[in-house]
Amino acid sequence: MVKYDPAPGEECSVAVALANTLRRGPTGEVDHLVPAHSVEGWVAEHRLATRPPRFSEDDVGRLTELRAAVRALFTAAIEESAPDSAALVTVNGAAAGAPGAAQLRWHPPSLRSEWKSTAPHTVDAVLACIASDAIDVLCGPRATSLRQCAAHGCIRFFLREHGRRQWCSNMCGDRVRAARHYQRRRDQA
Repeated sequence: MVKYDPAPGEECSVAVALANTLRRGPTGEVDHLVPAHSVEGWVAEHRLATRPPRFSEDDVGRLTELRAAVRALFTAAIEESAPDSAALVTVNGAAAGAPGAAQLRWHPPSLRSEWKSTAPHTVDAVLACIASDAIDVLCGPRATSLRQCAAHGCIRFFLREHGRRQWCSNMCGDRVRAARHYQRRRDQA
């Protein structure tokens, strides 16, 4: 399997990281949340719970439904189109699924708001944390930097850190540049 580097923004947005668990590889779509035990590893890797909860098949279905909704809302925001009402319902429902509150955290060099559940170690708390972050990305200052990779066939999202960045990774940028070079050579021949 091809190893992908995290896209810019995944380190500060769990919603972007979740959206990017669905990728397009050489043989088609790759879902990094399958099999179900991968979900618990992903939750632990992104520190969504100090003790990641057990995910049933239904819970994994809820997480993949949330991912689809986040991807739909991110796409609508980038395209400046009306969001799908079902995606709004899914994200808002997940955000309301567990009680919690915004907490101020120091992440040098700045302060940052993080959503913290008052019912930690539950699937609902994990989903609420992700949904809250998606809402923050879409409505906060990061909204203007949300992008979808411009490489043909790539379906990943990223938060643009540099004004000229168009790709989610060096691999995608290299693929695009190589394709352009190959096309120029063919045109010249």
